[in-house]
Amino acid sequence: MPDKNAVGNVEYEQADDEYFEKRQLKRHARVWSLWALGVGAVISGDFFGWNFGLAAGGFGGLLIATGIITIMYLGLCYSIAEMSPALPHTGGAYSFGRSAMGPWGGFITGLGENIEYVLTPAVIVVGIGGYLGAIFETPDSFDPIWWALAYAAFVGLNIWGVEVTFKFALAITFVALAILGVFYIGAASHFSWEMAMNIEPDPGHSRFLPRGILGIAWALPFAIWFYLAIEELPLAAEESHDPKRDMPKGILYGLTTLILCAFLTLFLNAGIAPGAAAVGASDEPLFLAFETIFGGGIGTRLFSLIAVAGLIASFHTIIYAYGRNIYSLSRAGYFPRWMSLTHATRRTPVVALIVGALLGYVVALLIHFSEAIFGSVPVGAVLLNMAVFGAVISYCLQMIAFILLRKNLPEIERPFRSPLGTAGAWTALVISALTLVFLFANPDYRVGVWGCAVWYGLGLLYFGFVGRHRLVYSPEEDFAVKQRRAAGLDV
Repeated sequence: MPDKNAVGNVEYEQADDEYFEKRQLKRHARVWSLWALGVGAVISGDFFGWNFGLAAGGFGGLLIATGIITIMYLGLCYSIAEMSPALPHTGGAYSFGRSAMGPWGGFITGLGENIEYVLTPAVIVVGIGGYLGAIFETPDSFDPIWWALAYAAFVGLNIWGVEVTFKFALAITFVALAILGVFYIGAASHFSWEMAMNIEPDPGHSRFLPRGILGIAWALPFAIWFYLAIEELPLAAEESHDPKRDMPKGILYGLTTLILCAFLTLFLNAGIAPGAAAVGASDEPLFLAFETIFGGGIGTRLFSLIAVAGLIASFHTIIYAYGRNIYSLSRAGYFPRWMSLTHATRRTPVVALIVGALLGYVVALLIHFSEAIFGSVPVGAVLLNMAVFGAVISYCLQMIAFILLRKNLPEIERPFRSPLGTAGAWTALVISALTLVFLFANPDYRVGVWGCAVWYGLGLLYFGFVGRHRLVYSPEEDFAVKQRRAAGLDV
């Protein structure tokens, strides 16, 4: 590569053609592939994870929290639906932050999303282990083996090729939704308010809000789990045939699907036997529901085995997401460049996929074997709060990027404009920021959240001392520099 060129407080190298030839992706996705990628990434939230919010805030606390978070995601997704076709790059959140706030803005946004997407599969794989352990009656000590097998299978599938990735995502998402449909129909006749509110309230509080008003705040991270990762779709921009037309449709169709599923799952899983108290402490809440609906025989185990499809859908698609996140940040030099190398024939980011899997698995193992630190708190719940930490930082910064792009770069082409405008972005920003604060309020998960804060801080130090001197003019960088120069902004 040629000599470095200083641009503001960072340094760039102009990469040659060979650099990008080793980092190519293939276009494949259209609207329904994008819809499946978005819904599939999130659908595990209806199978596992959300239920810990019952223990944190009770049925009423989680219901109110879910309403608040739904409003947040409406503002977030409409804003992303505008930004993504205007900046159709694989960088996603990082490219939004880069265009709006410069290189540091791009990095701090992309790093938050990186923490979210590396840890989210770790949360889901704990759920997969929980379901498989319940079905095959394996001891808890066997769980890390289930995790390793799941990572090996689905990292391999993502490496195999983008066509296989999207086709599998579409098929497994339909299977997951079909399983939820069977559950909703079967559970409707069993619902009772008594089951939904069978958590013993703390002194002075009601059964609707057994943890009081503070329980709503504690339930917010778990309500996010009904929607977390729908915002990954912009990462598929360079693998979409027509991102300017298809991306907004994929995001908004996906969000509509998820809103419907979120409230049906909350009511029907919490409101049937054994009730919210047991469901809120379970690693396999839908398994409990199927036992109530179908009894404890082989049919329940079969349905629960099929229900693992919901977890697999999200596991598979978020592995895709962290692979593209690491790939884009590495291709632009924010992360070490070797992480962005793609497979010579399949054009998938093989190194990024493996690196993300190893990091997520190691974090899950550390928490699994750190009983002295976390006590009896479920591994999945700890990891969930850690993933939400990265997510809400990324959300805050993406909404700031939206507001700044509207203000400073009004002339860029916007094939879709959010009808919620900056008001929607401000609403999502405020709710995200409050959720970030509340993450530190719950002592059960505070250690894990602080661990993520350290991770984030170390990433900032890396960029400050190393990464900012090794940037590359990738497509995201080139677009941002040209647009900011044209607007008279620091590049």
